Amino acid sequence: MTEQDLTELLGEDGELITARLDHWAATAGDRPFFHYGEDDVTLTYAEFGRRTDSIAGNLAAHGVRPGDRISVFCTNPLVSALVMFGAWKAGALYCPVNFSYTGRLLAYQLEDTRPQLVVTEAALLPALNEVVGQLAERPVVAVYEAPPGAHGHGGTRAAGVLAELPWAELTKEAAAPDVVVGFDDPANIIYTSGTTGPAKGVVQPFRWMAQYTFNLRMPLTSDDVIYNDLPMYHVGGAIANVARAAWVGCEVAVWNRFSPTAFWDRVRSRRATTAILLDVMMPWLLQAPPTAEDRANTLNKVHMQPLPLHHHEVARRFGIDFVTAGFGQTESGAPISVVLEEVPAGQGTPADLYTGRSHEEVRDRAARAGIPVLVGDQVTRKGLMGRPSPLVEAVVLDERDQECPPEEAGQLALRSRLPGLFLREYHGKPEATVAAFRNLWFHTGDAAVRGADGLFYFVDRMGDRMRVRGENLSSFQVEDLLYTLPGVQFCAVFSIPSSEGDEDDVVAYVVPAEGSGLTEEGVHAFAASTMPKHMRPRHVRVVDDIPRTLTNKIEKYKLRQRITAELAGR
Repeated sequence: MTEQDLTELLGEDGELITARLDHWAATAGDRPFFHYGEDDVTLTYAEFGRRTDSIAGNLAAHGVRPGDRISVFCTNPLVSALVMFGAWKAGALYCPVNFSYTGRLLAYQLEDTRPQLVVTEAALLPALNEVVGQLAERPVVAVYEAPPGAHGHGGTRAAGVLAELPWAELTKEAAAPDVVVGFDDPANIIYTSGTTGPAKGVVQPFRWMAQYTFNLRMPLTSDDVIYNDLPMYHVGGAIANVARAAWVGCEVAVWNRFSPTAFWDRVRSRRATTAILLDVMMPWLLQAPPTAEDRANTLNKVHMQPLPLHHHEVARRFGIDFVTAGFGQTESGAPISVVLEEVPAGQGTPADLYTGRSHEEVRDRAARAGIPVLVGDQVTRKGLMGRPSPLVEAVVLDERDQECPPEEAGQLALRSRLPGLFLREYHGKPEATVAAFRNLWFHTGDAAVRGADGLFYFVDRMGDRMRVRGENLSSFQVEDLLYTLPGVQFCAVFSIPSSEGDEDDVVAYVVPAEGSGLTEEGVHAFAASTMPKHMRPRHVRVVDDIPRTLTNKIEKYKLRQRITAELAGR
């Protein structure tokens, strides 16, 4: 495809998210857009558009200019979404902050971002106040206080130590400013998880969002309803779910966090048709005793990230027609994807509950977008990501940036075929930016293989590689085997320096399923019977839970600190 062809393909539904919201506000204003489940409040496209116009106009009136940075430090996703779109309409950058941050973590991100304005809420103001003294530049703060009857109302608000923009001034009626943004203008600074080192701010242009949602938008219509319980400081919540809904003109139903006991009630309450399920969410859903009503729900399209081996079991049990998967990253968006047709038409979501594109329409649109469609029960290889979209090139490179042959693991590297598809830079870190784009490829930091079938498969984060007994291995391989041991609910495998030589010892933390009776001795015996010696964990700990971020990424660095301290104290 030519560059013009690719530009037209990407821009069929419009390239700028602000223009898409305005389009639906003007043409389908009465349609529900944002439902906030915690307060049972629904904003239509017209109302959401009007409120974000007002925020944008008031930001501009108070000195915010295109290119300025707005940090959003909120638990409330509706407030975050309103400020996000308002910032974009003012030409400012949306810079969300993990609302669980305090102290050093919070100070680091605010100091790195240096925002002109911080939007927060009363409950988080004390945490913000505590770090003000560590900031070289003091931003203005706007504090949301939940009204009576709303989620989060109550309590005494702490006194502020920053100059304040009153909430009423930020949200009062105003016209949107006359700001024009281009596809390559910066839209966001989203911070990487930082679980393996200091977080880096990823500067994303507007076109990055069009590329990130391109494959995920493919099966949707304005009749779909997107379910979301991912936080708004995460690209999955803010862009893949909320912004994607505004692109296609459908509803997004939002809750503060995942709840295994409330999940299906939430789906039914809004007749949600699609959701993103992270790998750690699915075991919780499968733990509930099977019933004859499991398939009696509206959810017919689910994105699983990463794709687990039991995807077909989940789909068959809950009547999910299609599962999508791929490679997703804050820096490179969603350049690789696949669609799994888990069940034939009519055997998934009941006909009276099915909303959205037919099986034939999904297959046709996927083919046009260059996305492979596979039969779900035939996908049995772990780590499937799929095929690159027409918008990008993908290779697997060795340590010298030479392409690896099929089935040989190396680093996944990407190259965009249009400008503005990937990050512009790591904010304030030019050396890291140059290193990531060395030799004209963006280096993802993830290990992958290109299979003999031409599809790409995830192996591991490069930082999780280990060397034991002269052999290279990954935590992914050990975890994959441990998950086959009955009684393992969650596990995390990582390395620590070996007490002998310069190699590694393997450590496994395991969370047992309730009532399984799993013991450390049992895990060791299982490893001895199923794993080669170099792969067997030297240290096993059976624990009640494993620390995770609010987006359910396992924080291995905390476990590494725990076991290191324990062993040092012996």
